[in-house]
Amino acid sequence: MRIGFDMDGVLADFASAFCAVEQRLFPDAPVSLSDQPEGDSAPGPAPSKSTAAGDPYEMRQRHDKIWEQICATPNFWLSLPPTEPGSVRRVHELMMRYRWEVFFITQRPETDGDTVQRQTQRWLVEQGFDLPSVLVIAGSRGAAAAALRLDYHVDDNVQNCLDVMVAAAAKVVLISGRSDPAGVASRKLGVAITPTIGECLDLLEKVSDARNNPTLLNRLAGLVGWK
Repeated sequence: MRIGFDMDGVLADFASAFCAVEQRLFPDAPVSLSDQPEGDSAPGPAPSKSTAAGDPYEMRQRHDKIWEQICATPNFWLSLPPTEPGSVRRVHELMMRYRWEVFFITQRPETDGDTVQRQTQRWLVEQGFDLPSVLVIAGSRGAAAAALRLDYHVDDNVQNCLDVMVAAAAKVVLISGRSDPAGVASRKLGVAITPTIGECLDLLEKVSDARNNPTLLNRLAGLVGWK
């Protein structure tokens, strides 16, 4: 099996790191932007000032200041905690047991220090995965999945999952840690949904065990929503 793993929100807890930067820069303001930030989304331009005063425009500016701080932090991507302790080591153990080909795919923006690829590789090694294959991409997640000929792709972003489904033959798993109407709707399109990376790995382990049993594999696919 060839499996792609997104980094932030799947294996690395970018949300808590983003929140820490936000609280450091804006200690007297309520946390409002760190609900579900995307480490795989580069900062963008602020919206026009024609928006309601003190609302979207100010939030965009605040968001951009947080990203400026992140990008100015040497080796920021090395500082992230895992979403679940031991999850990266478990990916490695399953890879060795089932002979998976594993790829880590990210669109993280550059920061001071090492390149994004090298920071991500070092982080994965520290978490227990030796010789990680890390791809830093700027374009469609689906195009990357197709080029890598993935069988499965794991992501926490609904749009990335749908991109993969459109552009590649891979089945997708959406990590959705809370009730998510967009995620629930995506299941009807053939997206498997698990609340945590641990449960996602449970599912991929079952798939690996069933690879030589088409009847069992089809039954499992039906249970999780894969078409």
